[in-house]
Amino acid sequence: MTTVEPRRAELAAPLLARALEVLTGRTIAVLTGAGLSTDSGIPDYRSESAPRRTPMTFQDFVGDEAKRRRYWVGSHLGWQTFSSTRPNAGHRALAALEDARVVKGLVTQNVDGLHLRAGSREVVELHGNVRGVTCLACGTRVAREEVAARLESDNPALARADGVRLGPDGDVLPESWEHVSVPGCTACGGILKPDVVFFGELVPAAQARAAERIVDHAEALLVAGSSLAVNSGLRLVERAHRRGAPIVIVNRGATKGDRRAAVKIDAGTSETLEALASALA
Repeated sequence: MTTVEPRRAELAAPLLARALEVLTGRTIAVLTGAGLSTDSGIPDYRSESAPRRTPMTFQDFVGDEAKRRRYWVGSHLGWQTFSSTRPNAGHRALAALEDARVVKGLVTQNVDGLHLRAGSREVVELHGNVRGVTCLACGTRVAREEVAARLESDNPALARADGVRLGPDGDVLPESWEHVSVPGCTACGGILKPDVVFFGELVPAAQARAAERIVDHAEALLVAGSSLAVNSGLRLVERAHRRGAPIVIVNRGATKGDRRAAVKIDAGTSETLEALASALA
């Protein structure tokens, strides 16, 4: 097992053994959060090193043109870097467990697409993704690359993202945005929005149901890299707990689901998932 802090790994060894007792012989559903992608260079939301940020709300995005312009500039600058990140050992370990038919499905709160790039197939992106863009007026969907090309064509200064400080969702705080031209829908001229779930916006019903099916059809739930501070994830933990499925949580720091966990491992996700996968796959 790869370790960064030998003392922490040593302390976690009995908990790893207990987690393997709980998970061995059971099919597993997985729920992941921002803490899984930190080893890929994407900051999480709540650690001490995370950049301070004021998340864009759906209401502000729709109702305030200046805030929408600021969001598109910051989102584009971050997306240039965000889209070039690579899966880490934790992502690859979960893909290997799916290949071994141990993991039956994966629900992620992340919008980075790294699970898919690592090879996982049964993935529900609970909070959407940065790959697509949708018109809020007519529903036309286009690839993010198409909108990015139009944005850079109209605003050549946005073609480079040197020195930006990446945020957890691929956003950055731009220095200026007042005079930037933001593209509209080519079909109807409506407002374009990336396919991510903003604060104040409900998770689409189809995605919520798909996530519930993954949890309901597995015999155990493994949570990796989520503090479960967002209700969409915590509800899945409660759902598994109500039907008696054992829950293993791997996360640095406390989570809102700790009291429901059969095993809680306070450690990094990459090395812990690698250890679990080497024994279970």
